[in-house]
Amino acid sequence: MTRKTTTKQQLLEATLKLISEKGYLGATTREISRLAGVTELTLFRHFGTKERLFEELLNSYTFLPRLKEILPAVDQLPYEDALSLIAMNFLMTLTERKLMIKILLTEIHLYPEKIRNVYSAMVNESRATLGNYFTTLQKKGVMRSVPPESAVRAFMGMLFNYFRTEIMIKENGVSKKRMEQNVREFVDIFIHGTMKHH
Repeated sequence: MTRKTTTKQQLLEATLKLISEKGYLGATTREISRLAGVTELTLFRHFGTKERLFEELLNSYTFLPRLKEILPAVDQLPYEDALSLIAMNFLMTLTERKLMIKILLTEIHLYPEKIRNVYSAMVNESRATLGNYFTTLQKKGVMRSVPPESAVRAFMGMLFNYFRTEIMIKENGVSKKRMEQNVREFVDIFIHGTMKHH
């Protein structure tokens, strides 16, 4: 690993830590560079501005990179297993970034417009990526014909609400085993609905 990569990674990790503790507005570039063990000048040389640094943080630490990484693997799995894998990865990403997400949810209205736009674009890209996967399933005849965007909103919304109520609010969190069981239940409801078929 090159020195440049190491420095950039140190700065991103320091930013994640400080923003999780103090929020975007509270974390200064001086504190971030100090925590990363570099000069403030080095931070600006790598990222230019605090906005650009935060943009890079969002690009690196949201669900989108992980979703793109696992989609080729889920292609080979049965529908239920594929959705369970996507759901578990989504929840694990949210859990790992719990502090940052808490800050994002409380502060997003205070951010500069550019940051809000970057955040919205990434949420939209995650939805579009999953939407494309659902469209592929519809073409294969695996999933019934529903608007993919609505299916994505229902699926991710259900998971995000679970994360917010069960993982963010409860201090001790949820065990991985319990989370897997809940995910299976959600996936079952998503795939089969709630109406009893005769």
